Amino acid sequence: MLRYQTATEHYWTEHFEITDEDIEFLFNVFLEGEKPLSSEELASRLIAFRIEREAQLLRRQIQRGEIFQPRDAYQVGQSLIFPAMNYAIGEVTGTRPGNNPEHGSFMVIQVRFENGELREFASSLQTPHSLNLDFSADTQTPPATDADVKAILRSYGDDVVYLVEERLRKEPDAVYFAGRWFLKSLLADVTIAHLHLAEAVLDMRGGGPLETEQIIKEIGLPAEINRRLQAFSLDYAMFHDERFDEVGPAGRVKWCLRGMEPPEVLSVPERLRYKPIEYDWRLLTNELAQLEFELDDELSNLRSPASPADSVTFSLNFPHRRTGTLPLNSHLRHMFPTAYEAPRILMTLVDGQTGEEMSGWVVREHRYVYGLADFYRRHRLPVGAYIMVKRTDDPSRVIVDFHAHRPRTEWIRLAMAGPGNRLQIENHKRAIGAEYDDLTVLGADDLKAIDALWISTDKPQRGLADLMRELMGELAKLAPQRTVHAKTLYSAVNVLRRCPPGPIFATLVSNADFEHVGGPYWRLV
Repeated sequence: MLRYQTATEHYWTEHFEITDEDIEFLFNVFLEGEKPLSSEELASRLIAFRIEREAQLLRRQIQRGEIFQPRDAYQVGQSLIFPAMNYAIGEVTGTRPGNNPEHGSFMVIQVRFENGELREFASSLQTPHSLNLDFSADTQTPPATDADVKAILRSYGDDVVYLVEERLRKEPDAVYFAGRWFLKSLLADVTIAHLHLAEAVLDMRGGGPLETEQIIKEIGLPAEINRRLQAFSLDYAMFHDERFDEVGPAGRVKWCLRGMEPPEVLSVPERLRYKPIEYDWRLLTNELAQLEFELDDELSNLRSPASPADSVTFSLNFPHRRTGTLPLNSHLRHMFPTAYEAPRILMTLVDGQTGEEMSGWVVREHRYVYGLADFYRRHRLPVGAYIMVKRTDDPSRVIVDFHAHRPRTEWIRLAMAGPGNRLQIENHKRAIGAEYDDLTVLGADDLKAIDALWISTDKPQRGLADLMRELMGELAKLAPQRTVHAKTLYSAVNVLRRCPPGPIFATLVSNADFEHVGGPYWRLV
């Protein structure tokens, strides 16, 4: 059976590239359809175009000659088509007897192709040959191909999509937004007046969010332009205007006024800023590495599990408790929505205790979710509290909860400002109504005084080892053996300076001021 070259793996993996003819075809698709298309939709159209183009070429070539088959005999002057050579046409210019005992009696034909190339082929072969095709010699059109657009897209679609995107990025007239492509020259004319109106609409709605369709209804784009093109044109114009911020999850475009977004979303809160500290991760023992995994600090760059869970529990540290944020750590990062372009995604956080909805902002670049300050304060959650995050059927809605119980008075570590602008830690009784990690729990009555002790990450006044020595001394006073658990030290360090466990644990191992006394416990020498 004659197969199209487009039905072969070789065609799509070895020789496929985007040509000027392909770009012309895709631009005509935009022109005729007048609607933006995704990369996958464009790849599908292009695959169908390539299959149809090959079929047309085949039909034209068959009218000019006969399909070459090694078993058949040919005469000088005869025109032949060679499917294995991209259906090239050649004229038989000579014949001679072949000489190969393995194939018996056969002929060799000399063929000159249209590009002037001269080649020889075996004909009148009595033995089987892979180039022999199973269809009658008087066939006027090729057999139906087994190539199928969906099958090709499924097998080779990633490569086709990549090449389409790569080429379109180089085309001055091609524009991209929120997963779709279109032509800049065909966009609706969105003027500065339209953008001023869009700003006013958002301002009257508290800064947003509003979907594009809601804004279009208020600003009066030309009615003769189809709605999808109106929306894409306005989206593209707003995306390139610094007044607006696209905050929707992938597949949903939503707009806010950037100037009305929380400052903690537009720039990283001070308590979450971290300037990487160089350290040798190989110093961490298996035990310390396991502790780092348990803490799952978003700055630790741990690998996410292969199968993300529907519910994740983690221990809240001081920086996130103070700023009202959640970490996008290795277990949590896949539970929150993503976006095509938006650096900030607006979503809904649901209080698992009350069902109350809260606005949450996913800031993936800096690995945190903002919007939980009231939640932490309302439920009086301490540093070290176990927070549960649960999926819902809607990717843009996530439940945030904790294990609550009747408040009971317990001894916990309490941080306070001490003499000489130093952090002082003491054991005090406090009423707590949530489950927490005994090793990382920490309270503070005067947060403003604690804030005054914060060490700027950009210009640290003291090195990490000096800070650890100071805090180790404070924590050691609370234990009869004067030992400190590595997780407790991590919790205390982050009251004064943002730092993941890795550098802290490596310093414990490498610095002679700290002595390992067994298990996860250390003490000052």
